[in-house]
Amino acid sequence: MRYRLDLSYDGTDFHGWQIQPNGITIQEVIQNKLSQICNQPIEIMGCGRTDTGVHASEYTAHFNLDLPLPESFVYKLNAMLPKSIAIKNCLQTHDDFHARFDATLREYQYFIETNPNPFTDRFSYTFTKKLDLEAMNQAAQILIGTNEFQAFCKGLPPADNYRCTVYEAIWFEQGSQIIFKISASRFLRNMVRALVGTSILIGTGKMSVNEFETILKTGTRSDAGNSVAAKGLILTKVIYPN
Repeated sequence: MRYRLDLSYDGTDFHGWQIQPNGITIQEVIQNKLSQICNQPIEIMGCGRTDTGVHASEYTAHFNLDLPLPESFVYKLNAMLPKSIAIKNCLQTHDDFHARFDATLREYQYFIETNPNPFTDRFSYTFTKKLDLEAMNQAAQILIGTNEFQAFCKGLPPADNYRCTVYEAIWFEQGSQIIFKISASRFLRNMVRALVGTSILIGTGKMSVNEFETILKTGTRSDAGNSVAAKGLILTKVIYPN
């Protein structure tokens, strides 16, 4: 039987989602606790990688188990997990459901705090200089559609291509925060943080919208801006068919 896990996590103290040899990851912690509860080795597959320090308010994973789960399963799992990881629900799904490959859309939001605030610092990047949101939104609109994002990818891309289809990209203000929301068919490593860093150059007048468009179409990673801090980035939505 295949089960779907819906969860959220504060990624501050983790080396991203995917298991790796040099640090504790969300996948490793959940797998270990699942294996303890089920009394057998369990492997889970997530809807995608998140980098070190990146958070998720909505994240989906799946795992296989040839046993029915008790009603108290979610309660027991949450009791064993650190408070920075929260399981929302666990439901049996069809056997060919795949948390990563079945996802049709993912949405990220990046949070910039314009006033230093200890209550938002863990989940935002503090930047106090004035930003031109009109120019930043002009650049964001250029992202809509299918483009090659080589200039905004760290390292080599999965599936040997940089192509992503962006459905929405917008900057907006919410209280003292400036937020970048972007949804796409897929995201490359470091892509959103590089887009935000480059957009800040536009917002401070150090890069024009035309220059941004040229970088998107023909540029390399060295042509774009620096990646901003991971702590401001949150995976906020994962969409599946039906």
